[in-house]
Amino acid sequence: MTLKEQLWDPVAGFGVTFRTMFRKVVTEDYPTEKKPTAPRFHGRHQLNRWPDGLEKCVGCELCAWACPADAIYVEGASNTEDERYSPGERYGRVYQINYLRCILCGLCIEACPTRALTMTNEYELADTSREALIYEKSDLLAPLLPGMEQPPHPMRLGEDEGDYYRGSFSERYAAPEPGAAR
Repeated sequence: MTLKEQLWDPVAGFGVTFRTMFRKVVTEDYPTEKKPTAPRFHGRHQLNRWPDGLEKCVGCELCAWACPADAIYVEGASNTEDERYSPGERYGRVYQINYLRCILCGLCIEACPTRALTMTNEYELADTSREALIYEKSDLLAPLLPGMEQPPHPMRLGEDEGDYYRGSFSERYAAPEPGAAR
């Protein structure tokens, strides 16, 4: 070993420590003061609804197939005329996401053909038990907004499921402009 390696390299290695030793400490007040996330941040998943309250998920299981961590489990079932949960033939009867496995990559939302699955900006997913980190369908469903009805119920926005998927109900069922005649 040379004299440089014996004397200078250890001092150079502590260079970062010596440079930052006398700087002002930056303290984050995380639990009390939360900073907003970036608009495209990938956080907790959400299963979306149509404007009448029916679920967008059709139980196709493409999100489960696309998940590289095998964190999603979907079990589809058929809609009946008496009990309709989505506008299509099928709906997701069982929907689970295991956040112990999920890597929040977003491949599942890219695979969803109906845009039923999206990711929110929620990032606080820690819990004290493993069971609490397996989110069920009831935990993932978007809340009912005013004007929505809890499924099961018949389709309210159009004649058939094609109206839902093409969005052709939006012109017919949109709120009228102020002063416009219908």
